[in-house]
Amino acid sequence: MNGFTWKILRIDLSSKSINTITISEDTLRKYVGGSGLGAKILMEETSGNTDPLGPENILIFMTGPFTGTRIPSSGRHAVLAKSPLTGIWGESDVGGRWGTALKKAGYDGVIINGCADKPVYIYISDKDVAIRDASYLWGMDTYEIDEKLKEQFATKIQVASIGPAGENLVPMASIMHDGKHGRAAGRTGLGAVMGSKKLKAIVVFGNKKTTIARQEELNQYVKDMLAKIKDKTSFLKQYGTTGGIMGLEATGDMPIQNFRKGKWQNAENFTGEILAEKYLIKRFACGACPIGCGREIKISSGKYAGVEGGGPEYETVCTLGTYCLIDDLEAVCKANEMCNRYGLDTISVGAAIAFAMEAYEKKVINETDCGGFPLKWGNAEGMLEMVRQIGEKSGLGAILGLGVKKAAQILGNNCQEFAIHVKGLEFPAHDPRAFFSSALSYATSNRGACHLAGFTHGLEGSFTVPELGYERIQDRFAVEGKGEMVAKMQDLMGLFDSLKICKFVIFGDITVTDLLNCLNKVTAWDMTLQEFLQAGERMFNLKRMYNVRCGISRKDDMLPYRIMTSPRDEGGAKGKLPHLGKMLNEYYNYRGWNEEGLPTVEKLAELELTWLLEQ
Repeated sequence: MNGFTWKILRIDLSSKSINTITISEDTLRKYVGGSGLGAKILMEETSGNTDPLGPENILIFMTGPFTGTRIPSSGRHAVLAKSPLTGIWGESDVGGRWGTALKKAGYDGVIINGCADKPVYIYISDKDVAIRDASYLWGMDTYEIDEKLKEQFATKIQVASIGPAGENLVPMASIMHDGKHGRAAGRTGLGAVMGSKKLKAIVVFGNKKTTIARQEELNQYVKDMLAKIKDKTSFLKQYGTTGGIMGLEATGDMPIQNFRKGKWQNAENFTGEILAEKYLIKRFACGACPIGCGREIKISSGKYAGVEGGGPEYETVCTLGTYCLIDDLEAVCKANEMCNRYGLDTISVGAAIAFAMEAYEKKVINETDCGGFPLKWGNAEGMLEMVRQIGEKSGLGAILGLGVKKAAQILGNNCQEFAIHVKGLEFPAHDPRAFFSSALSYATSNRGACHLAGFTHGLEGSFTVPELGYERIQDRFAVEGKGEMVAKMQDLMGLFDSLKICKFVIFGDITVTDLLNCLNKVTAWDMTLQEFLQAGERMFNLKRMYNVRCGISRKDDMLPYRIMTSPRDEGGAKGKLPHLGKMLNEYYNYRGWNEEGLPTVEKLAELELTWLLEQ
């Protein structure tokens, strides 16, 4: 089957059974692959009552039709489950080379359910699939396990693994890939789901090729795409995602002191230029990627000598740095390495530590609560101690590791006033008061606060999407029209996540038409633009219905009090507050949802989703 292997592994760790299932072509056209197809499977096999850490929850790894091809930046896969952090839809998208290796092993995806009676790892190749003992690996961090397994196997395997945080069932644990490069399926705590199943790692290897329907046509098309991407994304190749820090600080987009401040001159200490000048060893790229935004770094001297591996991304530099008013780049590099080794989401960890610093400032917690460390703003040692405690599920870290929503409930004393999250997922490093569409996108994103679920701030500052009707950069402080814009972009980003292609190619002038043409050349389909975009809408509504089943409605499509009611008095977004109510009404109306935020029967029928009403 062109673009697909037509085989998905199903592994039950309780019964130790291993089977394969096939998906019909009609289903693939409707849900494409990746997170779209994974959403259908998760909806069919879990419920609103499923315990995220119970054996009945399933953990899904899914590739897409672009994975394993030469289409630029297609070395990606999705990981999905019911989230232990939020209790709703859980999804994480990750690059690296693991997804490509799974496709080469002959599988589009893996569905894992049950729970092993002792630590195991799964071995998947194009010749064999096995559940193997991992007792000797339990307790290792993700750098150690990657090195150990690659020593053990003579072939060029790829490893997805959890560290101690996943073993300890920390709800913000991640699943790590590519060893020291630290490519993370970071958000929504899916590492804890893996840990709950006593699954330490999944090793993949294969040599099979993805079949392409129109290979010669695709080759020429890819050649043209590569030329555009390389020309337009050189800034990402040179400095990675930290290259734009000062521009984001100038617009008021950078989060500072748990979203209290609007500007901070110390942000200049975190630029991509400084990271490259002082610590860069080499650059690296995910599979099939011409951009190569990854940075391998090393600190050779001083207090943090020995830190090495994938350098901190923009989100990490902010959440573990500017969030906490810490301007020591080396300390942030150390914290990033610790998170990668423990297997922790740097976004949620940094946000939780900033929350704790504010709780310390307001005397909700004290030095004794923090293990003897004064958790003051700017205290790098305190920040590093909290990373350790979160990873080891000890002390105050055991509370912070539950996420800021639950930590605020436990600590009380009006802590919810400064718990910055949506639906239990901590904010990434972009302030919705600087780009109003982000406010709506955060509020309605299916996994909680997420800048990439809609990528709408890009339309308000960086790129255009003519096929959606946006031929110029949009006014970032406008309210009218943002409901429609956010809905369209969320549907489009769902297609990226299902095809499995990096969203950064949009900076390389890759269009919606380019994506569709590639899909048709790979599969021999004749999908129209309307059918393609409707597939994206179908996926978003399907995920929304999963959340509806978990109790989500308009009451949850909200922003933290600080973001809604507290304008900043300085910076590039001084005095600005997004009017969420107006945008949300327009959004629901455009989506065909009722005033409670529930998709109507008519909308479900239009999208061929009425089967959900029987779930």
